[in-house]
Amino acid sequence: MKPSNLVDMLYQTVTKYPEKDVYMWKENGKYQHMTFRMFWEKIYHAASAFKALGIEPGDKVAILSNSNPKWGITDFSLASIGAVSVPVYPTLPADQIAYILENSEARAIVVEDEEQRQKVIDSGVQLDFKVIMYPGEESSGNDVLAFENFERIGKESLLSNWEDIWSNVKKEDLVTIIYTSGTTGKPKGTMLTHENFLANIQSVKFWFIELLPEDLALSYLPLSHVFERMAGHYTLLSIGTTIAYAESIETIQENLVEVKPTIITTVPRLLEKVYAKVLGEINGGSPVKKKIFNWALDIGAERYDNYLKASVQDIALGDFMSKSLARKWKLADRLVYKKVKEKLGGRLRGLVSGGGTLNPDIARFFWSLDMPILEGYGLTETAPVITLNPMVRSKVGTVGKVLPNLEVKLAEDGEVLVKGPSVMNGYFKNEQATAEAFEGDWFKTGDIGAWDEEGYLKIIDRKKRILVLSTGKNVAPQPIESAINESPFIEQSLVVGDNKKFITCLINPDYENLLPWAKKNNVQSEDLEEICRYKVVRDLLEKEVLTRTDKFANYEQPKKIVIISEPWTIDGGELTPKMSLRINVIQEKYKDLIENIYEEAESGNKEVVIGQ
Repeated sequence: MKPSNLVDMLYQTVTKYPEKDVYMWKENGKYQHMTFRMFWEKIYHAASAFKALGIEPGDKVAILSNSNPKWGITDFSLASIGAVSVPVYPTLPADQIAYILENSEARAIVVEDEEQRQKVIDSGVQLDFKVIMYPGEESSGNDVLAFENFERIGKESLLSNWEDIWSNVKKEDLVTIIYTSGTTGKPKGTMLTHENFLANIQSVKFWFIELLPEDLALSYLPLSHVFERMAGHYTLLSIGTTIAYAESIETIQENLVEVKPTIITTVPRLLEKVYAKVLGEINGGSPVKKKIFNWALDIGAERYDNYLKASVQDIALGDFMSKSLARKWKLADRLVYKKVKEKLGGRLRGLVSGGGTLNPDIARFFWSLDMPILEGYGLTETAPVITLNPMVRSKVGTVGKVLPNLEVKLAEDGEVLVKGPSVMNGYFKNEQATAEAFEGDWFKTGDIGAWDEEGYLKIIDRKKRILVLSTGKNVAPQPIESAINESPFIEQSLVVGDNKKFITCLINPDYENLLPWAKKNNVQSEDLEEICRYKVVRDLLEKEVLTRTDKFANYEQPKKIVIISEPWTIDGGELTPKMSLRINVIQEKYKDLIENIYEEAESGNKEVVIGQ
């Protein structure tokens, strides 16, 4: 039976699998477990507590925390009483938190720990109360409640008609306001309803890799981001899949081996790092090891090509390889694939990539190692999935086909337009931005796309990012940056050059790999800027950029390279909470440096530039 709202969706799963684990998480070095029955009881207690503290339908309550079971409890308890959650990235500073709290008209907030609570205090925003998930000794005050005490309030004032309350929440009711990352300008509050998510879940489950209650997912992306909220939270909970939370982004490798997940939702940056690490180990190994690995990659690539050409029936019956290829593939699996997969837990049967465009070479690499990657595309405003690669014939280099319940068309300039039940209601308290975001019933994504011959969508770049050179040539920076970011020695890159004769590339080194390399090559320094000034380091990074862009047209190849020695970070303002570049911030920060580069180019200076 189709659920009437997100809470009903969860209730149907709880009814089916009450004693099954919903969550796993690590505390004091040991994994803890929570069943669906316990999860439901805790949601009931939290809902009763919010009601007792005066939260009414339509009231906004913020959640400022990294992902953990209490995040999910808070989310569903608010939804069950018709209140609206406002997720806030835990990496945001106090001033940005203040803007979101004030703009959303939040009445209360649930924070993770004392560090997050202090940011709320520093924001100066007045709230009715604060709940702290993991209180410290200093967590005291009349306006703060430890989560344990918050739950106790709920137990002492249980709602007698809670089932009636959540049953009467309508699909069209607002469930959350998610603020965009704000790569340009102030973030906008995207209003999403129960129906927006339910429509997306229903369509994705039809089109997606087959998810099972027996699956175990490792979650490391923030639930404050719509991709993880839908794909790694609501969708999995609708099926009964167990969710294990990684301790942090730094411990993913360790957690993968401990948890042994069967599926994972991820963003391109993690896949780029895994790719670079595997290649680094292979290139650092013996010639024989390298030869076997490359042979296995070729076999995997041949298998993938056969899969693309095979009929659905052949794929379903597992009959799309010749006997000769099947024998080689089994040998390659034993010699290479299994060993690589063991480092990721050994049980992965699928990875879902979103939140950015994945380099096709990296996607093909994973497919060749028998780790299927299903890439999709969407935005916060579309809750979020618009297109997804289907279970059969997932096509590298594309973001898949349009979901069955959506309509997509390309405007004359190539902009992707979409309409359907998962498209947002609008931006909270911002009628002008809402009006500008639509063309009639069609939501304007701001992305430039193109169809391939089989109806798969390719995303070229953000519309605002297309660079028009003074020669009249148009350059899409994203594919170029994606190719450069394949380098194990480059963390991030930014291509600039609008209205200039040629493009320039700013690169931020990946010091995790660069520092050991520099040490082996007699670079005697601990200072990052000084390290980047060594000729051997400059030559390495220049070669990495030139090698990885040599397949592009001449005008798409950077003619100047700027090494920015200072790491780009969220705290520094160069990155959004989902690790995307804040392009305007970076361009403004290095405006003078960039202008000097183009001025010096007129004099024929070809040196690699170092900046901070």
